[in-house]
Amino acid sequence: MALPKVGSIGEYIREQRTHAKISLRQLAAAAGVSNPYLSQIERGLRKPSAEILNQIAKGLHISSQALYIQAGLIEEREQHSDVLAAIRADHLITERQRQVLIDIYESFRKENRAEAPDADAQTSQNAHSTPEPRGGDAGSSPREEAPLPEAYLAALKPYAAPSESGSVTPESKEG
Repeated sequence: MALPKVGSIGEYIREQRTHAKISLRQLAAAAGVSNPYLSQIERGLRKPSAEILNQIAKGLHISSQALYIQAGLIEEREQHSDVLAAIRADHLITERQRQVLIDIYESFRKENRAEAPDADAQTSQNAHSTPEPRGGDAGSSPREEAPLPEAYLAALKPYAAPSESGSVTPESKEG
């Protein structure tokens, strides 16, 4: 594996900082480093330690693992998911909301990996038969109508309010 050039981590930090609309001084203060030192990191003149990267990640409200991978301190085990990148990049939601979304997404992926052998068998069956539309909506599928597992509902509970019928309806707590 080729090591990234020293400047690439700095460029990545600068890019994340500008996307987050945080000044160099604000990030330096949040990360507990001096303005000149952070500037030198961004310009590729200094290579930060793992501890400094962790502090910078906290200041940017991003995953420290993303910075470690970019700096070449750890290898990326799996291709970066566009979904995870989008969740982590969205600064309109809180850190807790990001983590809940990531946890739910990862649990879906884990569930689908576990069902993968069954899916292969079903795919060959479905190739020979066409499912008929259900109910009044010809575009709906049985998967869309299945209730969410309890673990997902529990994770979503802080972000939803029950309706009069007892079902969960989206309602923001932050107003």
